[in-house]
Amino acid sequence: MGNDGGSIPKRRELVKEAARLPTTSELKATALESLAHAWTTCPISSEPLDPHNTVVDYRGRLYNYEAVLRCLIPSDDTAGEDEETQSSQEAVEFARSGIRSLKDVVKLKFGLRRGDGVRICPLALKELGPGAHAVYIVPCGHVFTEIVMRELIAADERRDVSSCTQCGEEFAVRDMVPILPENEAEVEKCNKRMEELRALGLTHNLKKDKSTGKKKRKAAAEEADNGTNGDNKATSEKKRKRDRDDISSRINNSMTATLTAKVLAEQDERNRQRKLAAAAR
Repeated sequence: MGNDGGSIPKRRELVKEAARLPTTSELKATALESLAHAWTTCPISSEPLDPHNTVVDYRGRLYNYEAVLRCLIPSDDTAGEDEETQSSQEAVEFARSGIRSLKDVVKLKFGLRRGDGVRICPLALKELGPGAHAVYIVPCGHVFTEIVMRELIAADERRDVSSCTQCGEEFAVRDMVPILPENEAEVEKCNKRMEELRALGLTHNLKKDKSTGKKKRKAAAEEADNGTNGDNKATSEKKRKRDRDDISSRINNSMTATLTAKVLAEQDERNRQRKLAAAAR
């Protein structure tokens, strides 16, 4: 370098174009690509979604039923290194899903177009995917485009309840859930619905949440134990006081009895302070 008539280039000369933020069209294209992947690929197993065996969680995310079942009931069979790696990756993705049981998912029922098996809305006959806002009904699992369901609900005289056009099962409007919500309002709607169900002791598929009952029983047992411990402490304190009074009553000299009672009381106080100090550690 140098002595050849040239010069050492500076950084501003090497970087011809400064870094720029992506344009709106580029952001939309990236979001559409991500949404298309979520519509076609199971996030747990990274395998193509099976339209006949697709399940969905309360946030509208799609999974293969077999992948969820495999993670809920892991196999004890000895696997090779590659299978173990795949299994560990699935376990990580499954943990992120927040699914704890089959009550946390609903099996979807897609309308399938004859010939190619493409998922469609059975009413609008429109292909379901990243180009269509789709919703599913809990608990039956039938899938429709959102605009069609909104029109049906608006035409229904009932406000909070409607009926599935495919199976006739009634459902609360609250239980019409978006698939792969794209904006914060839809995500918040899904979270709010789940909070309401938990308050009612229900799971995502509207079955009773047995874990809630267990938690309540455990809390009641702990409260009862605390009450029992409090009663035991009060009983012990009363017993110590009776013992002090009994010892004092057996001493004939009144001055000695008073002094003895005072010493015993001070000893009890020191013991109490030691226990408090030990508990604080």
